Amino acid sequence: MSDLSQQLTDLSRPLRIHLIGVAGSGMSGLALLLMGMGHRVSGSDRVTTKETERMQGLGLRFSSPHTAEAVEGADVVVYSSAIRPTNAALAAARDSGIRLMRRAECLAAILATRKGIVVSGTHGKTTTSAMVAHALREAGLEPSHYVGAEIPVLGQNARWSEDGDWMVAEGDESDGTLALYHPACSIVLNVEAEHLDHYRDLDEIKDVFRTLLSQTSGPVIYCAEDEGAASVCSDHPRAVSYGWEGADYTAREIRELRGATAFTVYRGDERLGEVELGIPGRHNVLNAMAAIASCDRAGADFLLVSRALNTFAGAKRRFETRFLSKRLRLVDDYGHHPTEIAATIQTARQLKAGRVVILFQPHRFTRTQALAEEFGKVLAEADEVFVTDVYPASELPIPGVSGQTIVDAVKRHGGTMVESVPNLATAHHRVGNSLDPGDLLITLGAGNVHEAGSAIARDEKILEDLLALVPEGGLDVKLYEPMRRHTTMLVGGPAQFWIEPHTFEAFAATTEYCRERGIAVRVIGRGSNLLVRDGGIRGAVIHPKGGQFSECYVDENGHMVAGAGVRLKKVASVAQAAGIGGFEWMEGIPGNVGGALRMNAGAMGVETFDQVVRMTFLDEDGEIRERQREEIESFYRNVPELRRNFALQAVFCGEKDLPENIQARWDESRRKRRETQPIAASAGCIFKNPDDVPAGMLVDQLGFKGSGDGSAEVSLEHGNFIVNRGGASAGDVLALIDRIRREAKRQRGVDLETEVKVIGEDEFSF
Repeated sequence: MSDLSQQLTDLSRPLRIHLIGVAGSGMSGLALLLMGMGHRVSGSDRVTTKETERMQGLGLRFSSPHTAEAVEGADVVVYSSAIRPTNAALAAARDSGIRLMRRAECLAAILATRKGIVVSGTHGKTTTSAMVAHALREAGLEPSHYVGAEIPVLGQNARWSEDGDWMVAEGDESDGTLALYHPACSIVLNVEAEHLDHYRDLDEIKDVFRTLLSQTSGPVIYCAEDEGAASVCSDHPRAVSYGWEGADYTAREIRELRGATAFTVYRGDERLGEVELGIPGRHNVLNAMAAIASCDRAGADFLLVSRALNTFAGAKRRFETRFLSKRLRLVDDYGHHPTEIAATIQTARQLKAGRVVILFQPHRFTRTQALAEEFGKVLAEADEVFVTDVYPASELPIPGVSGQTIVDAVKRHGGTMVESVPNLATAHHRVGNSLDPGDLLITLGAGNVHEAGSAIARDEKILEDLLALVPEGGLDVKLYEPMRRHTTMLVGGPAQFWIEPHTFEAFAATTEYCRERGIAVRVIGRGSNLLVRDGGIRGAVIHPKGGQFSECYVDENGHMVAGAGVRLKKVASVAQAAGIGGFEWMEGIPGNVGGALRMNAGAMGVETFDQVVRMTFLDEDGEIRERQREEIESFYRNVPELRRNFALQAVFCGEKDLPENIQARWDESRRKRRETQPIAASAGCIFKNPDDVPAGMLVDQLGFKGSGDGSAEVSLEHGNFIVNRGGASAGDVLALIDRIRREAKRQRGVDLETEVKVIGEDEFSF
């Protein structure tokens, strides 16, 4: 350790260090390290920049332009290679006898106080240095780092850590200063004939690298795919190679993705695991392998290193890929100015996605007001746009300025697929449900809009897993499907996972996956006799549809065979066409076979299980089984067997009959239904009949016919029906139900029980 290194670690006497050219990326990094170590740091440059202003906030004493006065009282003056000998500050320090150091000399002294990892090579140093630092940090080793450019994933281009033993530094070979370092580990990415203004030839360049290796106390990690690196490093006694084949660490099964790269990592013959690197290119796979090898030798857990590389996308929140699959790419971007947004959309188009969908969160009311037209013009270039309310950033609201301001501007500039989703907490429901396979979704803005993207990515991963379980075409899936589309009452919040299996095996695989992970499962057919709360349904909603679930035919025994997804009306129609009677009662029931089996639905004095011959179902152990009718207990609106098992298919019996007889019973059922039941949207009978009086008559006697809450109203045709006159919420319906129950209890002492099944949550929670 040099004398300066020892002085740097002795904080009983902090040094006064002045940096000439402190606005440059390399010198600003030194300033951050030295301030982090606890020393008194000043700096000068020709101009003031955002970086110098930021560093002043951290304690830097800054002056511009360079002056002799700036170095007065300094213990050490550090200068960059760009500083000329005639510089006023440099000349004054030389004349005063102040200790002068080049940038690399100061960095070498700092590095010597830690277990250093020097990343060297003709190119790729900055990316690899950032990867190593990020991976070590994510693995919990708390490294210090010095990288040649700002990498937002690291927060800043340099950082001093009091808690870690390691320091990652980018070593510059351009001027021979690479030979100054004495690290614990050296990484050599490549060695080529470069900087020949300083070096005589390639051999002289190699000599500098060999000097670095001779001063390295630990492993020398090099790229076996680079001829220059291999020639310098392969004979070193502690050499560790990485590459494609035959190296100590290899990347295999490389898959080029849209904007990213996935591969499998091996240490010798040992498979360490998978990595999905957040940036594209095989050259970056090699950079990542350098990071993996060095982190492994430093004792970092591979799983944590892999996760870190998954999130490495060059620049954080600058077109950062947050989720990637065959179905969807989700990108997060900090852009909050029209020019930035235009560049982001242009970049997205280069990826050739199916559609570019944007969730934009305006930043500040003043900016939204001033640049509304510019925002509208650039956002109109996307295929679909959603706009949240404004992120205030400590500003007070401006009357008339909101996310709708941007929506209106987009429309003025020709955008048609644009809508307001004011509440960011639930915006992901609408956005996630709108996505189609192949879409690229960008969460855009300087506030917290990325939270919506994180929720979508989290849940999309579940759907991706499910799709991978079954043969292609066996499932259709959707996020946050509004249940109002799938209930006869036309109300209800979103289902977190909407899943449509088309085969019994797909149904079984889906339920097994969810049960193993504690994801709640509900099976819903047409949604009759069902009321979903406005908060929606957390977990998976399985809707058997198509394929085996839509089969409906007459078998060789004259029995009706129907999948769980078949509408009862279709069963009755197919039976009628085949001359089989006894199914006419199904004509007026809006549900499907699966729901009718589970609830033992009935009408006209007939119940479902009066006609069941046998049933195929999925049991709670995940096995598909068949059971005969005599093995199944059934009661009024209750089949215990199906409380924990799921009906998949049923075989029903009927009787051969004349077409005119079947038609007569069909017509009678239809006439009675039209005379006694409302045509408007409803969930069927709301209440069970009390012992003494039919529920519909009781509601009529209580004076509720025609009354309502919001657009929910008690039907004039039948008091036991609540109808949706258009736009009613589940809250409206439930409020009306509560009113009726309270009055029944107060006026008649009757405890009305609901027959309609109420499920879901009152408020959004996913």
